[in-house]
Amino acid sequence: MFPHDKAQTPLVTAARRAADVLEGLLAQALPTGLYLVATPIGNLGDMTLRGLATLARADAVYCEDTRHSRTLLAHYSISQPLRPYHEHNAERERPRILAELAMGKSVALISDAGTPLVSDPGYKLVRACLDAGHPVTSLPGPSALLAALGSAGLATDTFLFAGFLPAKRGARRARLAEVLAVPATLVFFEAPSRLAESLGDMAAVMGPRQAAVARELTKIHEEFVRGTLPELHAEFAGRPSIKGEIVIVVEAAMTPSPPVAAVNETESSEEEVRRLQSEKGISLKQAVKEVAQRRKIGARQLYQNLIKH
Repeated sequence: MFPHDKAQTPLVTAARRAADVLEGLLAQALPTGLYLVATPIGNLGDMTLRGLATLARADAVYCEDTRHSRTLLAHYSISQPLRPYHEHNAERERPRILAELAMGKSVALISDAGTPLVSDPGYKLVRACLDAGHPVTSLPGPSALLAALGSAGLATDTFLFAGFLPAKRGARRARLAEVLAVPATLVFFEAPSRLAESLGDMAAVMGPRQAAVARELTKIHEEFVRGTLPELHAEFAGRPSIKGEIVIVVEAAMTPSPPVAAVNETESSEEEVRRLQSEKGISLKQAVKEVAQRRKIGARQLYQNLIKH
C-alpha cells in the first residue's frame, strides 16, 4: 500500500498511522446503540476515521436519501444496508429502529451532509432512544454551521443558529424581528433560490450590519462573500442564478451599555464601598474600583483611607 522507502517521508508515516488507527477501530465490535455520524458537506476527504469505522460495522445505516448516501459509502467500499429515515417516514421507522436496538443491534444515523440533527428530524429518534434506555453516541465531524462561522470574520464567542428562515416575506421579516436584538452572531441556512430575497429582508430589518455569505463549502466552487447586508443583497440580487448550499452569518446586535447608577449624595465613598461589599459579596478592591469609577475619584487614595480604619 505504501512505498518501501528506508527514509519514510512524513506523509507516508501519517498515512500508515491513520491506517493503523482505522484498522484498530475496525477490529473492535461496535456495541449496541444509536450512533450519530457526521458526514462530509462536500469534500469526501473530510470523513473521519471513527465515522468510517462506525459505518462499516453498524448493523444498519439510516439516512435521508439512500441514493445520495450510497455515493459516500461506495467511495469507501462500505456495503452496509442503507435505509431511509426522513420527515415523511420518521413516525413509521422509529419503532423499527427501537426494535433493532432492543435486539442488541447497532444503528448509525447520517444526514445528507454534515452533522445529524442540525435542521433534520433526528432529534425525535434520539429522544425515543434515550427514553427506552438505549445508548446514543455522537461522532463529531463536518458541519456547515461551524465551517461558515469560523471563516466569516465575525465574533465566535457567542452565536445563535436560527436554521432556515420562513419562505414567505411576511413571516421571514417577523422571524428576523424576533432575533433582531439578540447579542450574538446569527447563523442561518438558506436555499439558493431565496438568498437575494432573504438578504434584502435582512438589510431592511437589521440595517447595515456586517455579514458573510458562504456558498458550496468545502467544494470546488467554495465562495465567501463578505460585506454589509445591503452590499450582499446588491451582490446576489445582481446574479442571474445562484447554486449550492448557503449559510449566512450576521453580526450580533450591539449590546447597550448598562445605565450608570446615580451617586447617593448622603453616603460617603467609604460607606458606599462597604455597602457594595455586603450587597454583592465582592472584594474590597473590586468595590473600590466601582465606587472610584462612578464618583470619578482616585481609587488608590480611597483604598488607603479604608484600610486605615
